[in-house]
Amino acid sequence: MHPETRAARLAAPAPGQPVAVPLYQSSNFRFESPQQLAEAMTDPDSFAYSGYANPTNRALEQAMADLEGGEKSLVTASGSSAIAVSLQTILQHGDHIIAQKALYGGTVAIFNQLVEKWGIEVTYIDGVDANEVRQALRPKTKLLYLETIANPIGHVPDIPALAAEAKQNGLLTAVDSTFATPLLCRPIEYGADIVIHSATKYLGGHHDVVGGVAVFAGNALYRQAQQQAVKLGVVADPFAAWLIIRGLKTLPLRIARACESAARLAERMAAHPAVSVVHYPGLPTHSSHARATKLLSAYGATIAVEVHKAQRFMSNLELIMNAPSLGGTDSTAMHPATTSHRHLNADELRTAGVSQDMVRIAVGVEHPDDLWADIEQALSPKRT
Repeated sequence: MHPETRAARLAAPAPGQPVAVPLYQSSNFRFESPQQLAEAMTDPDSFAYSGYANPTNRALEQAMADLEGGEKSLVTASGSSAIAVSLQTILQHGDHIIAQKALYGGTVAIFNQLVEKWGIEVTYIDGVDANEVRQALRPKTKLLYLETIANPIGHVPDIPALAAEAKQNGLLTAVDSTFATPLLCRPIEYGADIVIHSATKYLGGHHDVVGGVAVFAGNALYRQAQQQAVKLGVVADPFAAWLIIRGLKTLPLRIARACESAARLAERMAAHPAVSVVHYPGLPTHSSHARATKLLSAYGATIAVEVHKAQRFMSNLELIMNAPSLGGTDSTAMHPATTSHRHLNADELRTAGVSQDMVRIAVGVEHPDDLWADIEQALSPKRT
């Protein structure tokens, strides 16, 4: 062969067994015959084109299904795409959703788009009593949608009671468990059919990747969602999946440190005269504290506080960064009303429990005393 051909057709050596999951950064895979290629293209478990499936993605999918106690999982390009794929797999024009009031603003925005374009109807409930599901039922109700720990106010719904009521009435239950991760709660064990994660957050954990995961309790629903993801073109890039796999390796260590620090900071902020309200389910004063104690192994690493001149407080922070998203090694602060929940109108913000005085602090792995020193100086009357 000519040098041009030899340069273009580099061959990978046959490796030994790698310790780390390899990155299969290849858009397609070769076969010995057209028949094998044709068969692989129609087999969802084969690797032919990475827009359908990829070995690195599959490794992450298997890990997440195992961690959540599900049958299968699907890795998508973002947390929002994991939500969208799940909804579009289940819903048809004119269907009805029952959802808890306290939700991530982006989810509410997706619901509003479904209402406008698909004629979907949504009934919002508090999520504390199975009677709410019974009272909200309609002939075309298909889905109950919850968050394990609600963004940003830390509301914890009664997943076992609500999911049991949903199942009894023929509904599917989807739970966004981004704030909890599989280490604090496994919603499938409480009756959920789908568990959704923004892998951008704690699963990736290093502020360097965007991705989503949907874990399915049953194989049939997973197959439908997989087909939907391929049609929409939202299957994750293998490099993103590889970064999330790397993040999973340290997830237990990071979550333990962040949750411990968040609990200490929440207690200190609750006692500070400049803080009017602390929304953290680990505090006995939080409305979800009893349910959180029952359902979670720890209370999470995200705190919402209400302070006078919230944005001035954020500007005063020096160690904690003003930045969107959460769940990474570095602590971040954001103003939900103008960022994560910016799509919501005034009534929707009230329904979600988000005020203009609220700041969401996502605690990272820094030393808690350093974080408290930063918060304390930012709350100082001299700074405000």
